[in-house]
Amino acid sequence: MSLVAALAALMLIQEPSAGAVDQPTRLEDIDVVGRSLRSMIDDFVGEVAAPNSGRGIARWDNAVCVGVANLERETAQYIADRVSTVAEDIGLSPGAPGCKPNILVIATDQPSALATELVQRRSRAFRMGGSGMDRGGAALRAFQSSDKPVRWWQQAMPVDSETGQRAVRIPGECRNSCTSVKDFAPTISVFSASRISSQIVDNIFRTIVVVDVNQTMNVSGQQLADYIAMISFAQIDPDANTRPYVSVLNVFDTPDIAEGLTDWDVAYLKGLYDAERTRQNGRAGKTEIAASIELTHERLRSASDADEAPPP
Repeated sequence: MSLVAALAALMLIQEPSAGAVDQPTRLEDIDVVGRSLRSMIDDFVGEVAAPNSGRGIARWDNAVCVGVANLERETAQYIADRVSTVAEDIGLSPGAPGCKPNILVIATDQPSALATELVQRRSRAFRMGGSGMDRGGAALRAFQSSDKPVRWWQQAMPVDSETGQRAVRIPGECRNSCTSVKDFAPTISVFSASRISSQIVDNIFRTIVVVDVNQTMNVSGQQLADYIAMISFAQIDPDANTRPYVSVLNVFDTPDIAEGLTDWDVAYLKGLYDAERTRQNGRAGKTEIAASIELTHERLRSASDADEAPPP
């Protein structure tokens, strides 16, 4: 992809509004492996979740718009449609055709060169400067130099869950006359916060995904699209060890592990989007999400058992 075309695509992204290898574990095999479901979920959440420094686990608030650049039209449309379908399945609202992308997928045969140029040319699209909005400089350098088939960069905004108002100042922004400290700081009216709970939550507002076309040729369109959905709708640690689990996150190492999102992945995403996210403490926040994932899995399993039951 030419730099000009990549930069043009990046310009479209939506700005925010105010040793031994472990054998994969399947959810349905918990009696065989002798571990509790909750224990495995806790380990999975602890391994893959990558919130920004000092912040809680983030997710999208509502609307998402998927843009795909530098792929044949049919392939690009399939990926955009599939990722949008996953979004709808977890309760988000996919954008209509022509919407301004806030999830931008760019395919290229020179991913590191492209990622570096994008960061240099549009640095504000990667680091806006607000506290807790991204994973920091070291992570951004890793994004540029990564050798993985797919790399991604996300930004999240701390917001007031009651009003949707930003809870962090962005450098350069101010109100009124811009002469007082108050003009540069966000104003949050506290309604329900306490020592253990908070009305401030973290919402993802941008995901940029760079796909190495040379390293993704051995996976299907659905596998690639579902991988992109997983890392776009949740804050996933690029260096997480997910080999003990049957997850689409392992698809590039083991293409036959799954056709797409697995029970683990679906339960994780739905659990994340069902969680209240009201805990002040980061560890408590992960525990809350793990509990939500466990409940989601039980619902999925009950539905599956009902489908398989013989007719009366």
